Amino acid sequence: MRLANHSCVLLGSVLFAGHALAQTAPASLDHPWHSAAEQTLQRDAAQMRPTEFAVDPSTTYTLAQLIDLAEAHNPETRAAWERARQQAAALGIARAELFPTLAASALALTNRDEVYLATRFYRQTSQSFDLALDLNYTLFDFGARSGRIGAARAQLLAANFAFNDVHRRLIYQVASAYYQLLNAAGLEEAARANLANAQAVEQAAEASLRNGLATLPDVLEARSEAAQADYDLQAALGAEDVAHGNLTTALGASPVSAIRVEPLDQIATPEAIEGTVEEAIDRAIRQRPDLMRQVAAIREADARLRQAHAAYFPRLTVDARPNAQSLYAMQQTLPWGHTADLDGGITFGLNWTVFDGGARKNQLAQAQADVQATTAQAHALRDRIENGIWTAYSNLKTAFRQRQAAQALLDAASKSYDAAIESYHYGVRNLLDVTEAQRTLARARYADVQARTQVLNALADLAFETADTIQPAPAGKP
Repeated sequence: MRLANHSCVLLGSVLFAGHALAQTAPASLDHPWHSAAEQTLQRDAAQMRPTEFAVDPSTTYTLAQLIDLAEAHNPETRAAWERARQQAAALGIARAELFPTLAASALALTNRDEVYLATRFYRQTSQSFDLALDLNYTLFDFGARSGRIGAARAQLLAANFAFNDVHRRLIYQVASAYYQLLNAAGLEEAARANLANAQAVEQAAEASLRNGLATLPDVLEARSEAAQADYDLQAALGAEDVAHGNLTTALGASPVSAIRVEPLDQIATPEAIEGTVEEAIDRAIRQRPDLMRQVAAIREADARLRQAHAAYFPRLTVDARPNAQSLYAMQQTLPWGHTADLDGGITFGLNWTVFDGGARKNQLAQAQADVQATTAQAHALRDRIENGIWTAYSNLKTAFRQRQAAQALLDAASKSYDAAIESYHYGVRNLLDVTEAQRTLARARYADVQARTQVLNALADLAFETADTIQPAPAGKP
């Protein structure tokens, strides 16, 4: 009775545990889902710590050095590399079909029986030892294997080009984050200069008020401009922190890592575009890894089509099974006997599907449609690439013109502000003229910083669209 009760308790515990660990859908649509399984996943997620590297805070990094760090430490490159290696192994598996398979087996058996002969039973013992080989090979399949190998080879090409495309996108991500940080730092420097100008105007207004040359509303207006300049400075500082985190994250480092980069005024930029838009489009068509990946997809579809055609033809195989056997036997009244022999067989098989209800026909139609679809996708991608080159090239021309205009605007605004503040000290200009000149100078400083970084970003956009960033350096150049 106790045993029965104990069994019932144990069975109930097992059923309860199974019910508690069972996966179920959320109970209702208006509440988040939580369960014991969520806690185990949370523990697993907490243990997934990335392999971060330490950024040297004493080193001033160039863009090329930042790109090298990102390519070595960003997990995206690791994932793309492993996927390419996986496809290389898949190609090796497909190529293995060109070779025969050989299997070996060794067997040993001992058997004892009581055999009835005449009027009595005789004990009979037998032992056998077998060593067997099985050689299987496809002699001919009308291109089915070559189709599978061609598809695997195209998949490897696609994975390799995807790996290159990850590098292209990562380089662009690092460059964009780098220029974003330079832009934020430049805007922060401009905001500090604007704050200094606004404070100078405020001090001048207070001095004029003490001398009876200004009114209290003038001073309040100057204080308002100084407060606005300080507000803009705090916004610039916050944007610089965000840009810093974006750059370190692109490198594969922690966002809290301290990093130093070259300032904006030390970045050399060209004065004009090199080459024509037609040349840029031609380079992109030859170099873009995503387009090459799509071309590899066309090759894979062609290989699948050859494989579908081969299904209409027979497949010839050979199977050879040599078997070395050694037998021992003994009866109760007789000594041991022994024999050994080499036997086996060879089989040729011709397998030809005569009727399959239209499966091969539909598979062939499916493969043909896939070829047409992948080809159309390649043409569509080429159109998008050409449009992207045209847009990037046009934006770069606009950026060069805006940089020239921003330099002229900054020069004119600086002279206007200096003249306005000097005239105000002599009582020739009023405070409204000075504050307006100060606002114009502030906008000119911001426009100058943004115009310089806009050129750098436009250059990065064009290099990203043409895939120049992942091409090997010419001989003699670093």
